[in-house]
Amino acid sequence: MTDKISYKYFKTSPEIVQLAVMYYVCYPLSYRQVEDILSERGIDICHESIRFWVNRFGGAFAKKIGKKRRCNHSNWRWHLDEVFVKINGEKFLLWRAIDHEGEVLEVFVSKKRCKRTALKFIKKLMKKYGNPREVVTDKLASYGAALNVLGAKHLQNTTQYHNNRCENSHLPFRRRESAMQKFRSPATLQRFAAIHGLIYNHFNHERHLETRRAYKQKRAAALTEWRDICAA
Repeated sequence: MTDKISYKYFKTSPEIVQLAVMYYVCYPLSYRQVEDILSERGIDICHESIRFWVNRFGGAFAKKIGKKRRCNHSNWRWHLDEVFVKINGEKFLLWRAIDHEGEVLEVFVSKKRCKRTALKFIKKLMKKYGNPREVVTDKLASYGAALNVLGAKHLQNTTQYHNNRCENSHLPFRRRESAMQKFRSPATLQRFAAIHGLIYNHFNHERHLETRRAYKQKRAAALTEWRDICAA
């Protein structure tokens, strides 16, 4: 991998930084809980250091994972859905796009649930990944209107239950939201949701569909690739 991440001026070893970021993003843990887990392993780190590492390195790790995944991506089917998130008493929408394998492609935070926002979201997706063969959505009219503007209305599929995969993809995020005791601003939500989606993709192997042996092999391969991606 090129464009190695710099850990210059950090006294803590890169391996500990990578482990702390992985624990916090992948699992529904607080900064203090990650601190306690690392302490049990003989690593004395303050929770504020973990917060700084997540803010400093989380985006860089996710960006490198996304760049690598984008080259090996299938556009067979996209699933689009949105979920309400409360921030300081106000309702915001978190739009999410996943592929047919359940990997998060893009997340987008907005205040409105209109055609203009849906169009902006789908354009962003197409610019990054190209055109899909099928787009599965719920019956929100904004999706149909946006796809009609793009000349892709014929790709839309609104059949009942066909979008359950995307609705279920909100669950890991909801667990993280609960552990974090909600978000304080739309910018924080956008930043964390993007980081969480890409890093969660990397370690999610749909364990319930794999044999024990196959899962262990995939888990080991993911950890090896993670260390390579995050290498100094």
